[in-house]
Amino acid sequence: MAFTVNAAAATELTIFWAEWDPANYLQELVNEYTAETGVTVTVETTPWSDFQTKAFTEFNAKGDAYDMVVGDSQWLGAGSTGGHYVDLTDFFNEHKLAEVMAPATVKYYAEYDGKYWAIPAEGDAAGWAYRKDWFEDPKEMEAFKAKYGYDLGVPEDYKQLRDIAEFFYRPDDKKYGIAIYTDNSYDAMAMGIESAVFSYGGDLGDYSTYKVDGIINSPENIAAVEMYKELYGFTPPNWGKVFFQEDNQAITENLAAMSMNFFAFFPALDNPALNPNAANTGYFANPKGPSGAQHAALGGQGISIVSYSQNKEEAMKFLEWFIRDDVQQKWADLGGYTCSQAVLKSEAFRNATPYNEAFYQSMFMVKDFWAVPEYAELLTAMNNRLYPYVVGGEGTAKEALDGLAADWNATFKKYGRM
Repeated sequence: MAFTVNAAAATELTIFWAEWDPANYLQELVNEYTAETGVTVTVETTPWSDFQTKAFTEFNAKGDAYDMVVGDSQWLGAGSTGGHYVDLTDFFNEHKLAEVMAPATVKYYAEYDGKYWAIPAEGDAAGWAYRKDWFEDPKEMEAFKAKYGYDLGVPEDYKQLRDIAEFFYRPDDKKYGIAIYTDNSYDAMAMGIESAVFSYGGDLGDYSTYKVDGIINSPENIAAVEMYKELYGFTPPNWGKVFFQEDNQAITENLAAMSMNFFAFFPALDNPALNPNAANTGYFANPKGPSGAQHAALGGQGISIVSYSQNKEEAMKFLEWFIRDDVQQKWADLGGYTCSQAVLKSEAFRNATPYNEAFYQSMFMVKDFWAVPEYAELLTAMNNRLYPYVVGGEGTAKEALDGLAADWNATFKKYGRM
């Protein structure tokens, strides 16, 4: 749907987002909106470490510094019930976005409590990069087959992921098996663990009833967390507080055979100027668990209109432009991860980069964290319970998850959900 804006109505819009490459791509994209409409759009960024704090400080003050925010999926509950987001349900339905966007992105980036509060913007999921040259070395292939009884290749399940991590773990040679997320400052480690939990057939609770006991501490989840801790044992030294930057460095600096990361950080690995191993770096979707379930932790964000903005009408016009098919294609071409089903499913997109096929597969099997207003408390409890076990080796996975179940149960009771 094309439209134009009268030059006399031109104004300025500010979009707030975290400081990372997709925000730079978005600025490049919206410059085209400025050229087309005369409306200046600025993408204002801040480091990930204070993104949440800065955004909600402005929201709680009912400030109008931002017209739109590309907020984390977990913010939907707090953003909507707190009155910070504009209800976009009519807009969503008018443009049939539930059919246009990938189903998981609609469910996790846009919907909360039966209404829509964001437009899926930056699709993302946890995936893996690996060293193809290490995997394809004939001597390594022969040795692996002799030890494990099957061919060395992209892991099909977590057992194979673990075997490969163990095989390449050679600390005397400063060569290690795997790099995973362990930072507990926000949601890094939690999302790494989620990928294992979901693929093991587990879940974080019943999102409709808020029941967590028997679910978050289920046998499936216990096994998944035990596996995550085991994988941590095959990481490089001092890997107890790492996120996307270090996990990319595991590939660029020849440290690890495989590295977990969100797809939004893979363009850097495909750039020879940033990754000397770019030609030998491959990518795969999060593998299956023991039962055959296959999921990945959802990353990415939707774009919401801030209710305190003085430019809500203009922001709505911007969203009309953003969802256009041609704009979504340009967004994908720039390196932003479109959520448009048509673009994602196209052969052109799936073959455009070495990692797009794995991304396409991932976006139709992602699952997400709680999006309730008290999500931050739930996340803090998860970090406090699981980090000491995974990184510190304290206690057992069952003890950690039993404690987490008690913590989350208490939180939901505090907020009257049980």
